[in-house]
Amino acid sequence: MRADEDTAREGTARAGAARDRRRIAIGAGGAVVLLAALDAYVVTTVLVPVVKDLGIPINRLERVTPVLTGFLLGYVAAMPLLGQLSDRFGRRPLLQACLVLFAAGSVVTALAHGVPLLTTGRVVQGVAGGALLPVTMALAGDLWDERQRPVVLGAVGAAQELGSVLGPLYGAGIAAALDWRAIFWINVPLVAVAVVAVQFAVPGRRREGPRPGVDVVGGVLLAAGLALLVAAVYNPEPEESALPPWGGPLLAAGALVLAGFVVWEIKARTRLLDLAEVRRGPLLATLGVSLLSGAALMVTLVDVVLVAQTLLGKDPVDGALMLTRFLVALPVAAVAGGLAARRVGERWPMAAGMAIAAGGYLLIAAWPADLAGASYGPLPRMDVDLVVTGLGLGLVIAPVSSAVLGFVPAARHGVASAAVVVARMMGMLLGISALSAWGFYRFHALTADLKPPLPFLMTKAEFAARLKVYNAAVQDALRAEYQEIFWITAGMCALGAVLSLAVATRRVS
Repeated sequence: MRADEDTAREGTARAGAARDRRRIAIGAGGAVVLLAALDAYVVTTVLVPVVKDLGIPINRLERVTPVLTGFLLGYVAAMPLLGQLSDRFGRRPLLQACLVLFAAGSVVTALAHGVPLLTTGRVVQGVAGGALLPVTMALAGDLWDERQRPVVLGAVGAAQELGSVLGPLYGAGIAAALDWRAIFWINVPLVAVAVVAVQFAVPGRRREGPRPGVDVVGGVLLAAGLALLVAAVYNPEPEESALPPWGGPLLAAGALVLAGFVVWEIKARTRLLDLAEVRRGPLLATLGVSLLSGAALMVTLVDVVLVAQTLLGKDPVDGALMLTRFLVALPVAAVAGGLAARRVGERWPMAAGMAIAAGGYLLIAAWPADLAGASYGPLPRMDVDLVVTGLGLGLVIAPVSSAVLGFVPAARHGVASAAVVVARMMGMLLGISALSAWGFYRFHALTADLKPPLPFLMTKAEFAARLKVYNAAVQDALRAEYQEIFWITAGMCALGAVLSLAVATRRVS
């Protein structure tokens, strides 16, 4: 009897130690996810100080667009290959290698004195950051069973969204207290601490079983196709047309390369995402939801801050504080979405979240000119609309990840997790590129007939009156531009709600 009790006690102790190791491992993974997320969103609120430091006119913000898209492009381009490499060689070495590369990119960014070098540094950061979230998600898939996994993935998603909450405030605060370059210098000691934490917390062994291959050709084709599409919609002269002169040819080339990527993935023996024995319809619908939610997220991060600074006259810190209404709701809803997915499955939380987000964007598109004074009874309208939108997008995070991991065997969790984040970041990348091009073009079209008054041959009073009329017309043009962008975003979320109905989780042992 005593021997049985001792054995049971030892078994309980071992199980408890295993649980503790799992929690420490996912905690370390969540910390590096947070680090990458901070830098993914930090630039959105310091664009004005950056363009001033680089000598770019404040009315030519389109010239700094590559700084935003460069990080996202590196993130998306590298992520599938890095997910496959983590399946092949293990989670720990990939996390550590990418953290070191992330620090190198931070140093390049901090030293940059022009848009090309600044963009290069951000691309390197994006490439390195492209592994941190999917590898941590795959680690959750390795260490937790299918029933508990949605909650853990919701927590990892919450860490990612916490970065989106803190990133804009973090960047604006450091830029105000020190300098925008200090944001990236601080990454170096943070990465050193993270490398040590990963070494001691994350399991070093690779999953048992045959080593999956690595699809280098597929990764290069995907990266090249996306790069061509992003270059096609980057327009340094938006007052002339929505697309640059090279836009049409590059769009065609990008579509052709991506078509080649699809053909390669069908015929290749080793693929970025092996769809053998997977129901492709529900999987592609889930990735479509991830893409559309990513596009909506990035539009919000950029355009809400621009609304604050251009229409409401707020500084970068106040603009970041305004955005927190939306951002604080994201991690809260990410955890709630994980809990809901565990109880009712992934389909309904995804559909509800995208539908709620669509309604939120319609409310934002209808913001009145006197936004500061608008309210729903005792509640400020701006706060309510942003919280509703954030809750909607947050609900989608965990169910999307959980559904995709349920479609594929455990040996492919790394690349499956990467596929979720790739789809989301592709949405962020293409969404901000296309909608920014459209927005800048629409603004220049709406203001083409406006001529600023000149203080010659008129009295000061007359000049002041004409300047007031001119500024009001510019504000109306900005408001119309933002309204159209948020209408389009609401439509994307409604499409995501419809796609969610096609998702039915198929578990694979």
